Amino acid sequence: MKRNFFAALAGAMFGAGLLVSGMIDTVKVQGWLDVFGDWDPTLAFVMGGAIIPMFFAWRVAEKRKTAVLGDLLPAKPTQVIDAKLITGSLMFGAGWGLVGLCPGPALAAAALNGFGGLVFLLAMVVAMVLTPALLRLFRPQGDTAWTSAR
Repeated sequence: MKRNFFAALAGAMFGAGLLVSGMIDTVKVQGWLDVFGDWDPTLAFVMGGAIIPMFFAWRVAEKRKTAVLGDLLPAKPTQVIDAKLITGSLMFGAGWGLVGLCPGPALAAAALNGFGGLVFLLAMVVAMVLTPALLRLFRPQGDTAWTSAR
């Protein structure tokens, strides 16, 4: 019960932050990404507002064995830069740049941006479902890094 309450609270805070910051406004996001045109730097404050507190939160979490609610904290993931990460990053960035939405804001946009938001959300979910099958189909022969979606 306590876990669900805090999950709902975190989700509500995240959604409110997306709404207040303008992250669900595709024109604002595309303006942020248009660094060689009519650049809108206001989303830098949103990123700073996320990165700065998380920097300190990660430092505190590194020293803990359990989360605030008592669950064990997972081990720090390995930082591997491979073809899978680079390809996924390029695809994510291109999609974000073309449409002006990434997964978190897309969920909010589905509710607020009408049919276009729903179409994007559906396309995003279909891509997430198909990606593991495509990775298995097109992975280089003998390349174990492409064996499963992480």
